[in-house]
Amino acid sequence: MIPKLALRGQAGVGVAAFMHNEGIRYARALQSSCDSVRIEPDQQDPNFRPHVAIAHIRSRCRGTSDGGELPPIHHNAGTSRHLAISLDGALVNARELRGELLAHGYRLGGNTDAELLLKWIERTCERDYWRHGLPVNYENVFRDIDDRMDGAISALFLDGEGTLVAYRNRCGLRPLETMQTDDGFLLFASENCAFAGLEGKTRQILPGHIKYVDGKMGCCVDRSVSNGRYKAKLCAYESLYLGNPNTSIEGQSHFETRYNIGVALGGLVAKRLQGEPGSALTVVSSMPHTGGPYADGLFASLAEYGMLAQRREVVATQFYQRTLIGTPNQRKSRIAQKYRVSGTSLAKTTIIIADEALIRGDTSQAVTKMLLAAGAKAVHWAIGSPPIVAPNYYGMGIDTLDELAFWQIWKRLPPEQRAQSLRFHKMESQVRKTIESNIAASINAATITYLPFPLLVSLLPGSQDGFDLSPFTFEMPTPAGQERANRNLRDLVADLPYSKSIPA
Repeated sequence: MIPKLALRGQAGVGVAAFMHNEGIRYARALQSSCDSVRIEPDQQDPNFRPHVAIAHIRSRCRGTSDGGELPPIHHNAGTSRHLAISLDGALVNARELRGELLAHGYRLGGNTDAELLLKWIERTCERDYWRHGLPVNYENVFRDIDDRMDGAISALFLDGEGTLVAYRNRCGLRPLETMQTDDGFLLFASENCAFAGLEGKTRQILPGHIKYVDGKMGCCVDRSVSNGRYKAKLCAYESLYLGNPNTSIEGQSHFETRYNIGVALGGLVAKRLQGEPGSALTVVSSMPHTGGPYADGLFASLAEYGMLAQRREVVATQFYQRTLIGTPNQRKSRIAQKYRVSGTSLAKTTIIIADEALIRGDTSQAVTKMLLAAGAKAVHWAIGSPPIVAPNYYGMGIDTLDELAFWQIWKRLPPEQRAQSLRFHKMESQVRKTIESNIAASINAATITYLPFPLLVSLLPGSQDGFDLSPFTFEMPTPAGQERANRNLRDLVADLPYSKSIPA
């Protein structure tokens, strides 16, 4: 398991595995700069053949001041009760939950949502079962979790008796898939592309449900732990950015969705650039490593409009660490180190960069500056989503409004355009173009072209009801998220004139 997963992770993988009569063991694998896998030698034991295991790809810690590593598997191996959890997603109300645990005397070693969720499970088990000598009823435990925690969560939980619980919270913003293989294995994964090449029956775990596998008896049951019926609304970023290109929704792969968005962008960009004078070579490129399908679709579309262009990458990365997460100074330092000009001379070329989103503008500004310094005549940005107007409170590392490029520009707009732009995804096209031109100027780009909201909706698989589009609409998927967003908005505009136009 470890070598296969480690090749998918940027910084390695952690595993918690259970074997009858041996209990739980923990292992991790680190990935070297040359993509080879090194499994720590003291954790290799050919006689340990687990009956059940959970794993998690290592990622950056969201919410820590030092940008430290997020443990792939959070566990409490130092206690008499071995519990481990692998979490995909994030909590909105982490601060409140943390305060309640601390008030009850629990110690928290870090600042991660995975530890917080595990400690809450531990607290519920201790209060309702362990101290009374009762077997744990995980259906009730996760019902309590589902009632108290707001956010985008899917998780795999393993206890010291080999019991596995797969949990997807009632919002359904993060996917969780399962497969019963033809040769008798039960598999879980955050994306269905993980099952490629395997034979068996697949299905989604529904929002507000757990799949419970008894460690002693081996029986498996599905249970609803939600007090209401919720329809899955995947975060739009799953299709636009987070999900593996080979993962599919409603039979349509993320690659297809991104390529089709690129085609739609190509038509918009072609109309904008066809009237520009000059005979400079036009190069279509992407932001690595997620913008490729967008650039491919855009390039194909330009040919249909009679525009001559080359498709080649002009931006390369020197390491894989994400620049989205961290303090402004940390991000600035990483951005400066991460990107470099790739390929042949860019002298007198017009560059079109395709990317899935423009969030803060700091990365696009640095890349634009780099390309212009390398001789490019102009740099145009084609963005595969509408303007991001709301922080995504469910795992994207964006916490406040004022860090978003949209709101930095909004502050400079005339009062009437401010009011009109507060319609967000329903704003008039002319106002959107004003915002595009202002953001382009702020990052030294020639133009920025956003994907209009109606086009995004038409290109996503399934129906609009199947996606959380709150980053573009300011309509949060939960009451707690909406309350926080509204409070954030009121704080942002409190000291500005014309704030009376802001909804309460």
